[in-house]
Amino acid sequence: MEKKTALIIGAGPAGLTAAYEILKRGGGSYRPIVLEASDAIGGISRTFEYKGNRMDIGGHRFFTKSPEVLALWHEILPLQGKPSRDDLALGREIPLQEGGPDPEKEDEAMLTRHRVSRILYLHRFFDYPISLKASTFRNMGFRRTMKAGFGYLGSMLHKRDENSLADFYVNRFGKPLYEMFFEDYTEKVWGRNPRDISPDWGAQRVKGLSLWKTVWNALSKPFRKKEGEVETSLIERFEYPKYGPGFLYEKMAGRIREMGGEVLLNHEVVGIEMEGERISALRVKTPAGEKRMEGDLFLSTMALKDLFLALPEGAAPEDVREAAVALPYRDFITVGLLLDHLKIRNETKEKTVGNIVPDTWIYVQEREVRMGRIQIFNNWSPYMVKEEGKVWIGLEYFANEGDDLWEMEDKDFIRMAIEELARIGVIEGPEDVLDSVRLKVKKAYPAYFDSYKDIGKVEGWLQGVENLYCLGRNGQHRYNNMDHSMLTAIEAVSSILDPEGHPKEGVWKVNTEKEYHEEGRKKE
Repeated sequence: MEKKTALIIGAGPAGLTAAYEILKRGGGSYRPIVLEASDAIGGISRTFEYKGNRMDIGGHRFFTKSPEVLALWHEILPLQGKPSRDDLALGREIPLQEGGPDPEKEDEAMLTRHRVSRILYLHRFFDYPISLKASTFRNMGFRRTMKAGFGYLGSMLHKRDENSLADFYVNRFGKPLYEMFFEDYTEKVWGRNPRDISPDWGAQRVKGLSLWKTVWNALSKPFRKKEGEVETSLIERFEYPKYGPGFLYEKMAGRIREMGGEVLLNHEVVGIEMEGERISALRVKTPAGEKRMEGDLFLSTMALKDLFLALPEGAAPEDVREAAVALPYRDFITVGLLLDHLKIRNETKEKTVGNIVPDTWIYVQEREVRMGRIQIFNNWSPYMVKEEGKVWIGLEYFANEGDDLWEMEDKDFIRMAIEELARIGVIEGPEDVLDSVRLKVKKAYPAYFDSYKDIGKVEGWLQGVENLYCLGRNGQHRYNNMDHSMLTAIEAVSSILDPEGHPKEGVWKVNTEKEYHEEGRKKE
């Protein structure tokens, strides 16, 4: 029997998972070809290397309540069986997989990491999520603490109609805590006040988290059997590839090629041809020129805006097309800095190599800077840093393509970022910086405002294209976690192979129903 061709747009988590699952479960009936516009594997989950130091674009914790996704991760990168470099140096005990790889000797290893994320506000550290420790109240001061407490009680008694993300946060934390810890940061991320953003974003990312659940998490911790019983935003451990998330997807791409599929880099889809309600071919821009590629199935992770711009004129109703091409996105800029040390001290009980602060992420709530987050790559994996004894960090900014941040020259942007870092007390000044690099990423975050209100009609029309499956974060314009993006691909392949048992619309329901993000997804 002649194999059918499945053309997959995008070599990120969803696109690669789709190709891998087709080869594993398809019985040889389909041959997947992955078309990636850039020269790198992993999409926004790729790992960027600079002079031997590795950067994780945006930070990707490997944590999931999906047994399928967890099994897939471990299939590509087995869980470590021996301690990693920093575990050995600190005498730190972590869960080990019997017979698993030794990360000191083998590269294909998934590490178990301890999660520490804090908020920098008022030049002081606060736990994230907000905890009810004495240090929290001490840092807030008596007046703010009382105001926050009465505000929370008020939110328990009087619930707002949730017409915006601001309403969503106030209902769960009270107005004072919302204004202290959510409003400014959210505006940095999206460039919009939370009053102007759909509450869908909160349901997507914050999920079941509330102040009460934060308290319950602390009280119930001694009685929990496993980490999976905790809300995603409250997890204390996560897994992480030795060389960052992109390393896992590079290995997955290698497996796809070994199994008979193709992964083609620098292949940008610029046009889509249709016959009736079906896609017939793609026009693809390559280094050798444009070519036409025919297929039987089409799985897309490209941004919906770009997908509709590539469709033939008149293929979609005008109101659907207008809504899709107007969908908003937020772009991302990060600055990597190599340092000898940090000015901020580790005043926690967490032991670290060199006694640097233990955070993977630091959320910057300080109003005087435009910086949104700081990543400390040493704490994600010691192997992300080329030279032992150095500190490798990423400073994260959120922008719109074409705005002042986006258009700033690299040297000027890096100088601004270093000045901001010194202003909030993380380093002394430019003299602490040994090396630096700037990286820009387009359409990193699908946004939940403007024409997003019409996403339903866009989704409805796409579901009517018989041989098209839209997957992943940008493919569905949904701020999915990495595991949810992979689940959309797994569900799509199930629908392709068993359309009666797995209706096509199920692909769009991943991470919208309670079972996916609160209780875990049960296997069939």
